[in-house]
Amino acid sequence: MDTDKIKIFGARVKVDGTGKLAELERAEKEKMREKVDLIASHGITCFVNRQLIYNYPESLLAEKGIMVIEHADFEGVERLALVTGGEIASSFDQLGGIKLGHCDLIEEVIIGEDRLIKFSGVAAGAACTVVLRGATSQMIDEAERSLHDALSVLSQTTKERRVVLGGGCSEMLMSNAAEEAARKTSGKKAIAVEGFSKALRQLPTILSDNAGYDSADLVSKLRAAHYEGRSDAGLGASRKGDPLLAVEELDEN
Repeated sequence: MDTDKIKIFGARVKVDGTGKLAELERAEKEKMREKVDLIASHGITCFVNRQLIYNYPESLLAEKGIMVIEHADFEGVERLALVTGGEIASSFDQLGGIKLGHCDLIEEVIIGEDRLIKFSGVAAGAACTVVLRGATSQMIDEAERSLHDALSVLSQTTKERRVVLGGGCSEMLMSNAAEEAARKTSGKKAIAVEGFSKALRQLPTILSDNAGYDSADLVSKLRAAHYEGRSDAGLGASRKGDPLLAVEELDEN
């Protein structure tokens, strides 16, 4: 949205009078006015530009009641077009060839010391922005990685509706099945199957250790519960806040 000047490095335009210079400037402004009229002809109320919008075209757009946002983030514009249902256009010559985006509200919000533009009620209906703040860049990077991992797990869970019980339940089921198969296997293969069964039991053990609880006691109770036929037993927080009772209270929870 700059005036249509010659932008070739080193190029010069020579005139022999101030009248011709004024005529050249008028021609540039007229071309910019035509461009603004093309933009306004689409019936938009907000114009988002990746580059700078100069004062003259900004004033023309303001006269037509069009809000302008300049220096928009390149990657952010791609996501904005996706969630608002619009498309990024490089030319406004074709009136019917541009798909416009829609949202209910555009407002400026202040988070900390930063001013951000917030788009609410977007056409996609399920888009949001998560703002991460921290004391150091390392903390923010770690928070971003953790959030990315959580969102990746969530997206895969929603795509694949088949889920299994957690808290070491599935691993203990597989461990018992492998242990049963080891009893029926002869030769050295039985040692490998037995080792795989022990490896599966390490997963609930690690869960307990990471939570700071007695893994030997918890895993032994979990194993006994599965041998008793409670195939849905797993480790978790009980109503009393004691993980030692989690196995016994799983059915109630």
